[in-house]
Amino acid sequence: MKRVLGALASTRIFRGGLTALFLLLLAPPAFAGGEAELKIPALQGSFMGMTGHNLLLIGLFICLLGIGFGLVQYAQIRDLPVHKSMREISELIYETCKTYLVTQIKFISLLWVFIAFIIVAYFKFLAHTPMGWGQVIVILLFSIIGILGSVAVAWFGIRINTFANSRTAFASLGGKPFPTMAIPLKAGMSIGMLLISVELMLMLAILLFIPGDAAGPCFIGFAIGESLGAAALRIAGGIFTKIADIGSDLMKIVFKIKEDDARNPGVIADCVGDNAGDSVGPTADGFETYGVTGVALVTFILLAVPSPAIQVSLLVWIFVMRVGMIVTSAASYWLNGMWAKAKFATAAKFNFETPLTTLVWLTSLVSVVMTYVLSKVLISDLGDGMWWKLSTIITCGTLAGALIPELVKAFTSTNSGHVREVVTASKEGGASLNIISGIVAGYFSAYWMGLCIVALMGAAYFVSIGIPAGVMASTAAPIFAFGLVAFGFLGMGPVTIAVDSYGPVTDNAQSVYELSTIETIPGIEAEIQKDFGFKPDFEEAKMFLEENDGAGNTFKATAKPVLIGTAVVGATTLIFSIIQVLNGKFGVENVFRGLSIINPLFLLGLITGGAVIFWFSGAACQAVATGAYRAVEFIKQNINLDSGAEKASVEDSKKVVEICTQYAQKGMFNIFLAVFFSTLAFACVNHYFFIGYLISIAVFGLYQAIFMANAGGAWDNAKKLVETELKAKGTPLHDACVVGDTVGDPFKDTSSVAMNPVIKFTTLFGLLAVELAIELNPATAHMAAFVFFLVSTVFVWRSFYGMRIPTVEAK
Repeated sequence: MKRVLGALASTRIFRGGLTALFLLLLAPPAFAGGEAELKIPALQGSFMGMTGHNLLLIGLFICLLGIGFGLVQYAQIRDLPVHKSMREISELIYETCKTYLVTQIKFISLLWVFIAFIIVAYFKFLAHTPMGWGQVIVILLFSIIGILGSVAVAWFGIRINTFANSRTAFASLGGKPFPTMAIPLKAGMSIGMLLISVELMLMLAILLFIPGDAAGPCFIGFAIGESLGAAALRIAGGIFTKIADIGSDLMKIVFKIKEDDARNPGVIADCVGDNAGDSVGPTADGFETYGVTGVALVTFILLAVPSPAIQVSLLVWIFVMRVGMIVTSAASYWLNGMWAKAKFATAAKFNFETPLTTLVWLTSLVSVVMTYVLSKVLISDLGDGMWWKLSTIITCGTLAGALIPELVKAFTSTNSGHVREVVTASKEGGASLNIISGIVAGYFSAYWMGLCIVALMGAAYFVSIGIPAGVMASTAAPIFAFGLVAFGFLGMGPVTIAVDSYGPVTDNAQSVYELSTIETIPGIEAEIQKDFGFKPDFEEAKMFLEENDGAGNTFKATAKPVLIGTAVVGATTLIFSIIQVLNGKFGVENVFRGLSIINPLFLLGLITGGAVIFWFSGAACQAVATGAYRAVEFIKQNINLDSGAEKASVEDSKKVVEICTQYAQKGMFNIFLAVFFSTLAFACVNHYFFIGYLISIAVFGLYQAIFMANAGGAWDNAKKLVETELKAKGTPLHDACVVGDTVGDPFKDTSSVAMNPVIKFTTLFGLLAVELAIELNPATAHMAAFVFFLVSTVFVWRSFYGMRIPTVEAK
């Protein structure tokens, strides 16, 4: 890392970038408006017989109960029975994950310096009313709190998941499938409840205890911090996990060894990657998603609603609704658990997807009822039917949170016709037709999900027409509706996180089973009978874990479009906030003309955003390809199948982890700084160009992410179908499906999933970037844009040409 920074510091372009940053610092302030002027009104009024402030204090207490719920679930999973051979593997995975996460924290602290520089530049020097150093330090502190929040929930996620993976593997030996479903779901709910509760508690603390004239900027600082943490952990985790996964999977073809063979030094890295990419990244991403969506709505209400009394009503309503999701999710999980236990606890076989699907729909329906009830109680005095109109708009988003998983399952489930077509195509066409069929599934899924999102947003728009002008301007109402749709997407937050977190536990459980080599331990059946009171059924256990992994793959896939959908829908709210700032600077009529499609600058911005999305998709996959090449090279040279050893050496396993970490950090560093400097450059080019750019990355990113995620999910479960239903491991058909799965790996778990935090970080950071830019005179802004763009191209170049697989000379 020191060598990288040293090389950068020695280049003219990098020095030019720093010079441009100082130009921004020295530019005279000229404009009133923006984040520095956001004021939170006193939360008075009457809500259920008390002030808004006191009502939200009760909400703070419910957040503490939600955290307690998560910790109780955590303790219950930790105390479940497990054989020491499995516990040792899960603890090794945890210790390696912990080392990885500590390394990432150090890396994020380096990236934070860039963000802190911009925050100081704007709030201290360029704001219309520059803040004192004390206020600026508070904002910087909240950006750090945002990062630490993302990291903390990620750490909690890997700890409970590594408890749950070994307990799930051991529970499968009992001969009944129910525990192999119940334990991962319990772990997921623990993460979901704690994540949502911690995020909401921190936001409520800002709202309730920070003075109103400082709370708005603190919200922005907090959101930028958690967005930075999520982007870094998502990108790096996605690269790490797929390097390890590909390196491990390809050995099945090369050496004809079984899944998760303990002699393969890539398997431990794969297990660590399941947590780095499918636990650390998603939990940080989920934390950021809920935070940024909330901040977007708070910012919108403060900028678009003129009446302080209505501002208070809407702010209290929004936060009470967010508290309500904790209660509804806990109640739905409890009800679903009772039903599932009564129906499946003694079943010899059942579809693992059924209880998860039921939980999602039950939570959705309960959330809809809660939405109307709380709205009637809290905002019925706004008149003109505002309570039911806003409730209906949120319901559009809540229904999306249930409908989108159903559409995802249609393209990625082991029961899907599309997935079965991938398998059928592979029987005669091998890896070639396997890949083509998966691409087709991804493309069609993007079409249907796009129409679903458009239909629900369209319904919200038509309802928003009825929002009276006394509440907000007619032009603002539809944008507020879109923000509430994003809010509704997240209306069953803990459950959405729970079904997403289900996947890494089921994946790891299968690996822990194999790595423990429990079947070969002398006298193991008698030992388990004596110590745990049951006779193990190894064959049934392996089948349960395989099938449950397929369900985990499906539900990992269902959460991805929900999160990317919130990024896109929520981005519209943040973009409107930028437009409000521009209205104050240039006048509504000028801004209206500037955002016309006939404005060449706006049109060029739309085209530019698509280019950046496709660069990002390729750069993330390039990091995986090069890292996987190095991992495969090392594993092939060091795997030892003839020595009689049952397991790979710890040293070789650590070396594979080191390779994955190296390329994950290198890839993340290049990608993040390219995004960072591109955002500054395009904001300085022209504000209308920049808004076109933000709209474009949201739209292109939506479809690219859905396509890549669902194509990858189809390939993944096609392989699982061959392994479980057809029992064809080791055959040419299986080899073809493994190849398809390795193509889908960076699609579904690297490029697609990182679109969400990248879109939100760019849009949120864009709030500051565009306000910095419009303070400059045009000549200075254009010079800064040129220099920033050159700096960004350095990292774009490095993301491809600096990450190339080394050419092997022909002998």
